[in-house]
Amino acid sequence: MSPPEPPAPSPAHLRHYGPLRARDPDLEVLLTDGLGGFALSSLAGVPTRCYSGLVVSQAPPVERFTHLASPLEVLQVGGETVALHALELAPGVFEGQGLEHLSGVTLRDLLPEREQAVGGVRVRRRTVCPAQSGAVVYLYDVQAREAVTLTLGGYFVDRDMHHTHTTAPELSFTVKGTAAEVVGGRRTRAQVHAPGAQVEALPPQPFAQRIYYRHDAARGEPDHEYVRGAALWRVHLPAGGGRVALSVQGRTATTPDLTNPWLAYEQEGARRHALAVQAQGACEVTDGLVATLAVAADAYLVRRSAPAGRSVIAGYPWFADWGRDAMIALTGLTLLTGRHAEARDLLDTFLRTARRGLIPNHFHEDGQGAGYNTVDGALWLAVALERYVTASGDTAFARTALPQLRGVLRWHLNGTDHGIRADPHSGLLHAGEAGVQLTWMDVKIAEWVVTPRHGHPIEIQGLWLAALGAETRLSQRMGERPQFAATLQQARASFAAFWNDNRWADVLGADGSPDPSVRPNMALALALPDTPATPTQVAAAVQTLEAELLTPLGLRTLSPRDPRYRGNYGGPQVQRDAAYHQGTVWPWPLTAYTELLLSRGEVARARAALNGLSGHLWEAGVGHVSEVFAGDTLRPGGCPFQAWSVAELLRAHVLVSRAEADSQSAQNSG
Repeated sequence: MSPPEPPAPSPAHLRHYGPLRARDPDLEVLLTDGLGGFALSSLAGVPTRCYSGLVVSQAPPVERFTHLASPLEVLQVGGETVALHALELAPGVFEGQGLEHLSGVTLRDLLPEREQAVGGVRVRRRTVCPAQSGAVVYLYDVQAREAVTLTLGGYFVDRDMHHTHTTAPELSFTVKGTAAEVVGGRRTRAQVHAPGAQVEALPPQPFAQRIYYRHDAARGEPDHEYVRGAALWRVHLPAGGGRVALSVQGRTATTPDLTNPWLAYEQEGARRHALAVQAQGACEVTDGLVATLAVAADAYLVRRSAPAGRSVIAGYPWFADWGRDAMIALTGLTLLTGRHAEARDLLDTFLRTARRGLIPNHFHEDGQGAGYNTVDGALWLAVALERYVTASGDTAFARTALPQLRGVLRWHLNGTDHGIRADPHSGLLHAGEAGVQLTWMDVKIAEWVVTPRHGHPIEIQGLWLAALGAETRLSQRMGERPQFAATLQQARASFAAFWNDNRWADVLGADGSPDPSVRPNMALALALPDTPATPTQVAAAVQTLEAELLTPLGLRTLSPRDPRYRGNYGGPQVQRDAAYHQGTVWPWPLTAYTELLLSRGEVARARAALNGLSGHLWEAGVGHVSEVFAGDTLRPGGCPFQAWSVAELLRAHVLVSRAEADSQSAQNSG
């Protein structure tokens, strides 16, 4: 008897935008190479910020430089010449007719396919960043009744990704056959492939081009720059059309050539599809939301060169890799997507770089060291470590990591940097000193720590208890004696001090005085496994969260009833930073709120809480979740692609989906 046929693979997850919606400059698409490099543009291909184009990491995943702002694409058919690209020169003023001829954009497992029509000619452009390549590839499929010419080149830059050129950069261009090199401070290689077509290399005639960046203007940043444009090839396609590929690559000593761009696209498409299928199997939730978030999650997992290992980019386009963000996001990015090896490597990276019991808050973008100003990063690592061992059963790694975890806890118990130490009388964890921001509410403007929270922050105590509890449970799993059981018991008893006048304090001062600020940190604390709370106390937290902080897209960071509340997140950086944790909505703490609802058996309300974020996936950074939203208008802000926002939405969706399945099973059996 022959074995049964294996099930057919599920089709790629598709999302289509029509011609009007696809022109929206607020819709952005991100492609990444796993090394910290990326390609970013509006959905239609328009550069909208200084980070648009091709960004390549020189020391993965940092030291990132922009090489290309946009491809140059000009179609000639009959007597008509149409620029298929579009560059915004001033608000609403464009060079190129790319938007006018846009038929729509389809996302295939988040790989964009732009469709344009010029008379009787149809041009489909697919874009990809092949893994580990430092490159962006544009594949053009041209359908035409008559012979056409496609002129290709680029608008090139050579700069740190955070900066802009006030004058066009001085670049040298060399074109030899189907390869070109653009040299400034760094090297950029461009190649054209056109099987069955005639390729005409053009003598470079570079010109200066102004580009307006509308998203930078909205952020109060420099809103335009001058780049260097050049047409490099004319590709003469016969009647019927054909296919053409343009690849642009930031060159380093180890960068391999892209010899077959179509194969690179197929491999990346297959890889993304496999990630989606793997995640659906790993978390046992087989819907399109899981598939989309699994592919999105892949964008944040990167390889480090020094120190070597796996890390997480906190958000695109401007963040580097951050320890706190990596540990919070680890469950969603790796465990729920079936990527246990990456989870282990990620934990190992931050365990190896721990210093005096603290893990790096962030690695510096210039590749020179890291900052260690975080009290919660190492505690989230303990939570992530326990989740990893539970999910993977990897007792070998647990046995190696357990002594390191105990070392981290010992530093916290006895005292380490920034006033971080366990109070000998209460067992609670004190943190904070003048001029330093240590919790996730970490904005500092010059010498002003906007949300200091010195003393005993509530979510830090929940994390401290969870870290102590993780050591206890991992020790028992290894057949070893827990070393911090007494501290855990003492701190659990002392946690009751946060319950004051039938409400939760956000911080207990060094003198024990409660800070009554209404913030989402109570949800973070109460959702952790070792935080003691009665059903009445959890109900009070839920009621407060819903009355003062809950929005369709996340939790406000401060109650609107508080005189310090700032409902507008926008304008120059100083204004944004002042509002960052003073009322701005953050998506990732919403998962803790859903966990509290699930603990009360309120499955339907937990699902309803996620509906807004699930829809938001297609409203800004397509397929991803934004960093923040304005407290009043709920307009997306910050990074349009944020690691812990994506990861925690996935975690919440899986938790709620499992609860729904359990509820349905109970009804069926009843």
